[in-house]
Amino acid sequence: MSPRTRKADRSLAHTEPESGRVVAAFGRHVLVEDSDGERHRCMIAGRRLRPVCGDRVRWARPSDQSNSLLVAIEPRHNELARPSRRGQTEVLAANIDQILVVVAPVPQPDAFIVDRYLAAAELMDAGACVILNKCELEGAAAAIDLEEFGQAGYTTFVTSAETGEGLARLAESMRKKTSIFVGQSGVGKSSLLNALMPELELAVDQVSKATGEGKHTTTASVLHHLHGGGEIIDSPGVRDFAPPTMDTRMVARGFREIAELAVDCRFADCMHLREPDCAVKQAVESGKVAARRYESYRRLVRLMEQLGERT
Repeated sequence: MSPRTRKADRSLAHTEPESGRVVAAFGRHVLVEDSDGERHRCMIAGRRLRPVCGDRVRWARPSDQSNSLLVAIEPRHNELARPSRRGQTEVLAANIDQILVVVAPVPQPDAFIVDRYLAAAELMDAGACVILNKCELEGAAAAIDLEEFGQAGYTTFVTSAETGEGLARLAESMRKKTSIFVGQSGVGKSSLLNALMPELELAVDQVSKATGEGKHTTTASVLHHLHGGGEIIDSPGVRDFAPPTMDTRMVARGFREIAELAVDCRFADCMHLREPDCAVKQAVESGKVAARRYESYRRLVRLMEQLGERT
């Protein structure tokens, strides 16, 4: 039987395609939610299709004993992505309204990873917030400087999945939006979601005593519907993150306070590194821009240079 005949036979085994949304992706299979809220396990038709959680798709129900079939991905509004080990772009989730970056006293937070998630949000035209979770732990207030992110224009939250502190305010910020929890492993993303939606009973784990790092309990991004309206994607924890490879001149767009000041620089193509009469460097010297955030910008510029050389 020729490939063309097999393709024809496959189309005859399914109904006309209908709209749906990917709520989880597992290799060559995805979980698609239909217009009635029912979820269907689908095979992916073709190796070129790479659906991710949050994608709007076209899928077909089986008219015989075959599997449901995802046949097309509709245009994405945006996508959260990172560079793969080969230097290619790896899409993690799509069609996101806001990124919720979660940190905690344990494991030790990395403010530079937070900055990279915030930069990714700016570059993909999505909102972003920073959440300090596990605030009930000793020393939580000193774990990370939330004022730096507030100074840059980001909303911050202090929460506890254990005591419930800050959860009502956080839930309100997620209403009628598609949000995604991101951050290091072990910061309590799944615990927060369990506190917001107890019926989920998501698996959680403690931080490894041997390494001080979190253990992966979420193995795939999954979309959940919130009680007050809106959706949240629970994503696997990471040990590092960076936006996809880009021209170094685009990096400034990922730092909103730098992007706002850049219009006052002497040169239109100023990189805010060594150029004279740079409004950004002057703002750093005066304290208007946090020195650590500026250093984070410099590091991301260097990283994009390195990634560009590899590709």
